[in-house]
Amino acid sequence: MSKPSTPPDAAAFDGPAVDIRGLCKRFGSNEVLKGIDFHVDRREVVVVIGPSGSGKSTLLRCVNLLETPESGQVLVDGIDICDPDTDVNDVRRRIGMVFQQFNLFPHLTALENVTLAQRKVLKRSAEEAGRIARANLERVGLAEKADQYPLQLSGGQQQRVAIARALAMDPEIMLFDEATSALDPELVGDVLAVMRGLATEGMTMMVVTHEISFARNVADRVVFMADGVVVEEGAPAQVLDDPQHARTKQFLRQVHDR
Repeated sequence: MSKPSTPPDAAAFDGPAVDIRGLCKRFGSNEVLKGIDFHVDRREVVVVIGPSGSGKSTLLRCVNLLETPESGQVLVDGIDICDPDTDVNDVRRRIGMVFQQFNLFPHLTALENVTLAQRKVLKRSAEEAGRIARANLERVGLAEKADQYPLQLSGGQQQRVAIARALAMDPEIMLFDEATSALDPELVGDVLAVMRGLATEGMTMMVVTHEISFARNVADRVVFMADGVVVEEGAPAQVLDDPQHARTKQFLRQVHDR
């Protein structure tokens, strides 16, 4: 029998929303995460930056077990989702994730894309799912695009539909894995504006991004990763303007020189 996957009242849990302890992950002989200790408090926005191949996206994917760690713990509201007795799907329902690629169904309209998981996973009625889908499309500024198909939308609009789809599942935590990196530069701003709005609303967020200005202006805490470890973390002003580690300084110089 599985253990209950949520406390009777998750809101009463006073620890971190996400608590990662000693997390290790390898792909073959490549050790991608080397004992990561990391946490995200409730209503906190944590932005993870670092060079390509540093383990940022793998870390994010371990948070909802899209990747299975070799060792360590990932606790969501105090529940270890790496524990084989935990109902992972039940915990995952409270974690929304937005990927670099939009992963929309091309044969479904924007409204249908936002409705589908609500009906299949949450078992909402068509009427309720449609109402919630429309509310979340309006939330991301796309109410008028509800009946259009993905190929009729720009990349930025498709990504905002993907965000609406995640929000429609009523997540407590949102994970963003380089959500703007596949977009043309002129389309990035609208997606970042939606993410900024969620932060203002108090959504707990873990964001992997190369957008340093977003990290500076929106994050409560910035984490710099390199070579599978957390090198440095702190307030945005500290990490971005007064980094203490040579590796952080090197990365930021390269970013600013582009």
